[in-house]
Amino acid sequence: MFEILKRHEMADGTVVMNEISAPKIAAKARPGQFVILKANETGERIPLTMADTDPKKGTITVIYQVVGKSTALFRGMQVGEKYQDVIGPLGQPTHLEKLGKVACVGGGTGIAVLHPITRALKEIGNYVYAVIGARTKDLLILEDKMKAASHELEVCTDDGTYGHHGFVTDVLRDLLERENIKLVVGIGPVPMMKFLCKLTAEYGVKTLVSLNPIMVDGTGMCGCCRVTVGGKTRFACVDGPEFDGHAVDFDELAKRLDAYKEEERMAYEKFMKERQAG
Repeated sequence: MFEILKRHEMADGTVVMNEISAPKIAAKARPGQFVILKANETGERIPLTMADTDPKKGTITVIYQVVGKSTALFRGMQVGEKYQDVIGPLGQPTHLEKLGKVACVGGGTGIAVLHPITRALKEIGNYVYAVIGARTKDLLILEDKMKAASHELEVCTDDGTYGHHGFVTDVLRDLLERENIKLVVGIGPVPMMKFLCKLTAEYGVKTLVSLNPIMVDGTGMCGCCRVTVGGKTRFACVDGPEFDGHAVDFDELAKRLDAYKEEERMAYEKFMKERQAG
């Protein structure tokens, strides 16, 4: 059992942070890796990339957006309650190297995944530009942490309520024009990563993305998390979750992510009605 030690709601309660006691996972985890959580015996297995780890305290931090029944169930769990299962660390850690100037670009809850990678790239001696964005100011997360993890930070909002009025790709294009960027790490919604990779391809800059496809077992056995990278089938749980963004078939990924949207909506609405009815 894995106890929730801290809990914080962000973005009008649509995004939740949990710091969880998991000493063995915290001791082994590296930036870019993920865990699979299950709330109870009948719960769904949910993969989440760790936003932070603290080996001394024996804790991991996950940040999730409430999008369906299972994440709504997670949101109801308070400090002192326990996840039945937390499995990890899973996946390949981020390949970190000193390259010079790098850019870390995040959107939505992808910023949580990006945070430990940004910090690690800075710690090994890179000069790190960070660009983060959200639809509106109230949905922006982890601005202070990303500011501390990078050398320079730009913030964007789609509606112009905070920072640059526009998309993260607008700011990234300016950065690519004036700086000799050696690597871009882009993590966020699929459309954001798709267009970010189209942009960096124009400039010939190596780009990593972290994919979060439908996943069940997290060990490469079920095949649900398959993605096409460079024309070959890869499994995000064991081969990823990070891949060469210029080789990812984002259109196929988007279609697979939409496959169970209607079932997800129905399960969420049924769960909320049952919860409201007591």
